[in-house]
Amino acid sequence: MSQGNSSSGSVRDRRQTARIPLEMWVEERTERDRYFRRAGNLSRGGLRLDHTIPLPLGTQVNLTFTLPGDSVPVQVAAEIVSNAGPDDLRMGVKFVNLKAEAQAQIDAYLARVAAAERAQPTSR
Repeated sequence: MSQGNSSSGSVRDRRQTARIPLEMWVEERTERDRYFRRAGNLSRGGLRLDHTIPLPLGTQVNLTFTLPGDSVPVQVAAEIVSNAGPDDLRMGVKFVNLKAEAQAQIDAYLARVAAAERAQPTSR
C-alpha cells in the first residue's frame, strides 16, 4: 500500500527550512512497535531516518532523541511523509503538533550549528 516516494505536498512545501546533516540515534514508537533508527539530517520541521526499512506514508510515530551536546531528550510526534524505493533505505518524517519546549530545543541546536559554521574559516 506504499505510495512511492512522495506525499500530497510538494518537495518545496515540505522543505521550507534548511536541513543540516547529523548522526544521532532516534527511538521510534508506533502503537505496536519500538525501533531505534539513525537520523541523517534535521530541520525545524522534521528529520530524515537513514538505513531503515521505511514505514508506509502517513504512519504516525512518536520519536525521542537527544541532540548532540544536549542532555535533555526531545520528544515529538511525527508523520512519515516520504520514503525511498526498496533499494534506498530511508524515510522522511515531519514533526506534528510540536510542543514549544521541543521546538525551542531544536531551534537552539540549529542556531549552535549555524554559529559554529560561521565561525569556521573558509579553506578557499
